[in-house]
Amino acid sequence: MSHIHAGRELFLEEMQELRVDVSRETRDQLEALVHTLGRWQKAINLVGKATLEDIWVRHVLDSAQLIPLIPKDTRTLADLGSGGGFPGLVLAALRPDLDVTLIESDVRKSAFLAEASRRMSLKKQPKVVISRIETAPPAKADVVTARALAPLSQLLAWAAPHKADTAICLFHKGKGWQAEVTEAKKDWDFEAQPFSSVTDRESVLLRISQFAAKDLRHR
Repeated sequence: MSHIHAGRELFLEEMQELRVDVSRETRDQLEALVHTLGRWQKAINLVGKATLEDIWVRHVLDSAQLIPLIPKDTRTLADLGSGGGFPGLVLAALRPDLDVTLIESDVRKSAFLAEASRRMSLKKQPKVVISRIETAPPAKADVVTARALAPLSQLLAWAAPHKADTAICLFHKGKGWQAEVTEAKKDWDFEAQPFSSVTDRESVLLRISQFAAKDLRHR
């Protein structure tokens, strides 16, 4: 069994552990994403070269583990800095009921996102917005995601215009996440709940809720 096929099997096993159903159709859609990314990776850098062999665990599973944290009644999701489609396109495949907006400033990466979503034959085609996050039209999403993008304080500033009033944010964070939370609390009021990552023991999935900028004028 090739390394990539072994990774796909491990992905499916972990999804069972997380009690996330992956239908045959969804598996085919994720296969199409992986295949398309492999082709485009030769021309533009969508994921780290060293992680390409382990794409099913390092990228697909890492993205898919957000699914249990997305409320069932969620209708809209905005993914900031979507890049290679992680987590945005993976979540669109696993939650076909969602209206997904992918915000990406790089024109070539945006072209990849559009082609990958077409080749995946998703029930609802995600909206690809070619723009810097801070100048993109407000998405007003129920859930805002971002993976390996920026420090938490910056993520909150970028997410603020794109979230609905009762939205949550789900951010992948590495081992320095606690320091990022402390730093972000200087400028923002929010609730932060960490969930252990299944792909990296030192990383967490950070669920942010009830967040608003502090009024700095009265300091």
